[in-house]
This record gives sequence, structure tokens and C-alpha cells, in this order.
Amino acid sequence: MSAIALDQVITTPAGDLAAKPSEILFQLRNDAADLLAAAKAIVDHVDRALDLKYADQAHSVRLATGKDTGVVHFDDGQVRITADLPKKIDWDQQRLADIVRRIAANGDSPAEYVEISYRISEAKFNAWPESLKSVFAPARTLKTGKPGFRLALLQE
Repeated sequence: MSAIALDQVITTPAGDLAAKPSEILFQLRNDAADLLAAAKAIVDHVDRALDLKYADQAHSVRLATGKDTGVVHFDDGQVRITADLPKKIDWDQQRLADIVRRIAANGDSPAEYVEISYRISEAKFNAWPESLKSVFAPARTLKTGKPGFRLALLQE
């Protein structure tokens, strides 16, 4: 079987690709990963340039509209710039737990004020004795993610 050019991969049916020798798939995967890394580096570099070029103007527009974060729009010549500065809120978990305890101690329902979720580390769950696992097992659902494969050439 012959090699395939990287620019032909997307138009080649997956079944045809699967029929190729593993060495060819290895090379295609590595070449594609190299292109992806280069494209990401270019995008990151251009994004840094855009930040240098427009961050101050976006900040000024946000201030003028009374916003600290969020989306603002302005024009630069024939280009409409949409600048987004998203909020990233981080809550102090210990302080929230203290507040939830105080709300409950006052007879109110914390669920009216805060969203509470429970998580159990899989490593801890697996280390528990069966008697404890059996209590929690009905609340546990296993889901799988997207399968992945790594290819490596064996040393000859």
C-alpha cells in the first residue's frame, strides 16, 4: 500500500485510511499533529498581537459603557472588532461552606441560595471497602469519553 499526501487525508474515506499500514497512519498522525501545533502557535502569536493592538481601546470602550468585563464592539477601518473579556468567578469553598452552615443553623434552606454538588474521587472510591462502596454505588454512573489512540514506532 502506498503513502498518502497529508492534503488528501480529508477526502479519503476513513475505511480506506484504516486499511493503510500502521506506519503510514503513524506518519500521517504525526504530520497532522505537527501542522496543528504550528497553526496553534501562529494563532497564539496573532492573538498576542491583537491584544497589544486593541486591549487599551477595548478597555476604554468598556469604561465608557460602565462595564468592567464582557463584550464591546468598535471599528478599526473596515474591520469590526469584537473584544470579549469574560468574567471568571472563583468562590472560596471554605467560606461558602461556613455560610451554608450558618444558613442551615438559622433554619433556612441553603439550597435556596447556593448550588451544592457532591463529588467523590474515583481513587478514593476504589480504595473503599466493599461495604462502603455498596452504599454509594447506586449513585455512581460511569460514562466514557472520546476514545484516543497514540502511535509509536517500535525500535527495530
